[in-house]
Order: sequence, then structure tokens, then C-alpha cells
Amino acid sequence: MKMLDLDLDAMALADLKKLQVQVNTAIKTYEDRQRKAAIAELEAKAAEMGFSLSDLTGNHGSRKPKVNPPKYRNTEDLTQTWSGRGRQPSWIKDAIARGESLDQFLIVK
Repeated sequence: MKMLDLDLDAMALADLKKLQVQVNTAIKTYEDRQRKAAIAELEAKAAEMGFSLSDLTGNHGSRKPKVNPPKYRNTEDLTQTWSGRGRQPSWIKDAIARGESLDQFLIVK
């Protein structure tokens, strides 16, 4: 690793600011560059042995986030559903305030 021999005192302010931006970017991306280099090395070794890295790690693409299916449906507007998780939608709150039961909105499957 070579240390640059810069005379910072002789540099113009614009050049110092440009250098500062470049250094900050290099610091922020250092781990990412190291990770990419490690992955490339591992992929090359796996290919040398007749495999892909995903074959060896079991990583076959990104996982889709789990979506909770709707458990309740608004009987007045069938496009409105709720999974039963998280905050109650206003149509559920309003129905409960009117004394209606949550069970009447259940989607029976």
C-alpha cells in the first residue's frame, strides 16, 4: 500500500474539497469493495471445482417477503381487507364502535 505524498498546504481549497469527497467515498465503500472481492474469489474457486457459489450456499436468489393473507373483509366494500395484524383499519374501528362483532368480517375458507 503506497502512501501518497501530497503537500496539502500547497493545494487550492477547491482541490482539497475534491480530495476530501474522494477520501470520504473511498472510506464509505471500502467494506463493499472488500465484500465484492471476497465473493469474486469464492465464485472463482467454486467454478474451479465445478459448482456455482449459490449451489454451495443454498442461496438461490432473493427471498420474497412473506405476505399475510387477508383474514377480514369489509362487507360494504369488498376491496377492503385486513390480515388481522398491525393497526386496525378505520372500517374495522368504526364497525366495532357501532357494536358490531369482528367475527362477522371473517373471511371463511
